[in-house]
Amino acid sequence: MIRVVIADDQPLVRLGLKVLIETEDDLDLAGEADNGRAAIDLVRRTRPDVLLLDIRMPGLDGLAALREITADPVLAATRVVMVTTFELDEYVFEALRNGASGFVLKDAEPADLLRAIRVVAAGESLLSPTITRRVIEEFARRPAHPALNVDLGSLTVREREVMGLVGLGLSNEEIAARLVISPATARTHVSRVMVKLAARDRAQLAVLANQAGLVG
Repeated sequence: MIRVVIADDQPLVRLGLKVLIETEDDLDLAGEADNGRAAIDLVRRTRPDVLLLDIRMPGLDGLAALREITADPVLAATRVVMVTTFELDEYVFEALRNGASGFVLKDAEPADLLRAIRVVAAGESLLSPTITRRVIEEFARRPAHPALNVDLGSLTVREREVMGLVGLGLSNEEIAARLVISPATARTHVSRVMVKLAARDRAQLAVLANQAGLVG
């Protein structure tokens, strides 16, 4: 079972997500919260696999809650998917940089939301949809965000190449096809790069790739 927590200040949104989750045999709703502080407390009590976290909430917003959750090593197993209204919401860039495993739009199709939960729970990040690629590309073009200090010295030439493709939003299968290697080999390269750079997940690795200038 994939245990999910919902954090959104809009009752109708929470209700819709709750009904959707409860109709799936492999998903279990661990709880609901209507603000960032309540979301943090709930995550600490229930240790869910996935947190669906609204960005804009009164009091402690989703970004602040995200930073606190991802900074706590005890909660490292909880993956956070940010929920937003706008395709290029400026807060999404900050969310990816601070450890979000991906994001979905509030008007996404139910199947897309369910896929997001399952993909993130499996340890991947939601980077395949075109919308997410646009967000990453936009993030890379924004000069307001200072570049992170990324030490690429420990990476092999192939690992840098793979990291650049992750930065484009390519899946392991797409990377494998591009480099003419097996998906398993692509997955291994991605995992090694994440370990070497201490990237929390694939989304953060994509941001690092863009900021390191590896995305052509």
